[in-house]
Amino acid sequence: MKKRAYKEPISRLLSIIHRQNQKNIAKLLQPYGIGGGHHYIFLINVLKKPGINQDQLTCELKFDKATTARSIKQLEELGYVDRKIDPGDRRSYQLHPTEKALQFDPTLRSLLEQANRKLTRGLTEEEEVELIMLLQKVNQASIQEEV
Repeated sequence: MKKRAYKEPISRLLSIIHRQNQKNIAKLLQPYGIGGGHHYIFLINVLKKPGINQDQLTCELKFDKATTARSIKQLEELGYVDRKIDPGDRRSYQLHPTEKALQFDPTLRSLLEQANRKLTRGLTEEEEVELIMLLQKVNQASIQEEV
């Protein structure tokens, strides 16, 4: 009888990779005042969708409201994001990138690309494409589980 090999939990591997990548990104962004946490994720999305409101951002990024509020407050204090009351819903804020954020955008994208290259440095181009497709498939399945 053949013994089945131990299968390491996928979630554990993803968690280790995520934590290591976050450390790397924090080092890259430290000179710009954007340290640890997920601030850069919020900034990228505000840059992509100027005027997005805080609640939409929370839903799209799958963070809780408190995490979104803290990250946006920090980005606002650093001069990367402006919060304006949403004229359509006065209880909500629209988020806009500042001039500082717009100027930082190419640098931010370059740093994140550098972090991606570091993550995939042991893969061929075909393996990288396959990995992305498989991770997207796992992501979609996990999202459908939520509904």
